[in-house]
Amino acid sequence: MKKLILASAFAFVGLTAFAQTGEEVAIAETAVVSATQDSFSEIETSALPEAVSSAVATNYPSATIDKAYVNDQKQYKLEVSLEDGTSGTLYADENGNWIEM
Repeated sequence: MKKLILASAFAFVGLTAFAQTGEEVAIAETAVVSATQDSFSEIETSALPEAVSSAVATNYPSATIDKAYVNDQKQYKLEVSLEDGTSGTLYADENGNWIEM
C-alpha cells in the first residue's frame, strides 16, 4: 500500500513539472513573433516604389493597398483588400519580387 501511495505522489509531481515546462516555451515563442513585426515602419502608399505597385496591379488586379510598411532591407509589407471583401498581407522587395516572410 505504501508503494502505491508513493508511486501516485511521484506521478503527480512529475506531471505538474511537465505542464509548467510547456507553458514557458509558449511565452518564448510569442516574444519572437512580436520582434519580427516591429521591424516594419508604416509609410504612405504613395511612397511605394513603382515596381511594387505594378506587381500588385499585375498579380492582383482587383486588390487595393490599404497600408504599406517598409523595413531596413527595403522589404515591403502590404495589407491589401480584394473587391469580394477578403484581405491579406503580401511581402515584396524593392524590385517588386514577392518574398516569403
